[in-house]
Amino acid sequence: MTTMTIDRTVHATRLGNLTIEASDFGLTRVAFTEDTAAPATDTGIGRAHVFEAGRQIDEYLAGVRRDFTVPIDWSGVSAFDATVLQLLHAATGYGETTSYGVIAQRMGRPSADARKIGGALARNRVLIIVPCHRVLAADGSLTGYAGGLAVKRALLDLESPDIRLPLDGI
Repeated sequence: MTTMTIDRTVHATRLGNLTIEASDFGLTRVAFTEDTAAPATDTGIGRAHVFEAGRQIDEYLAGVRRDFTVPIDWSGVSAFDATVLQLLHAATGYGETTSYGVIAQRMGRPSADARKIGGALARNRVLIIVPCHRVLAADGSLTGYAGGLAVKRALLDLESPDIRLPLDGI
């Protein structure tokens, strides 16, 4: 049995600290955390993915990056969840929003499967990079986000061509 080494760090941003983890194949986790430090490890390629993700997130939050190019390691994610997350990642660009029902329809499922889609998004282990913050309720209202609704609103405002609210104080 082979074990995969995961490299990790805690990356400070204006929105809060993020735990960033990666294998040699790509990101395995980007999540908000209360932690202020993580033990540094040196696994080579995984470490490079961690640092690249931190750099790209900083550029995104500074308003100079719209797309992320750091690879994602989809192993350990169910086939259904991976399909939902990959579709969201590929089909909902910077400044765009979608709904759970629309994602279901894009997958060829009835919009009644919106709850299943919501469950897959709730299990998104790669926040910001896989932009579940761009998913709204059918009526356009904000719904749950692992980083909290204030962070979701801040990310949407960052991407909005009409309103650029400062991110400080979140």
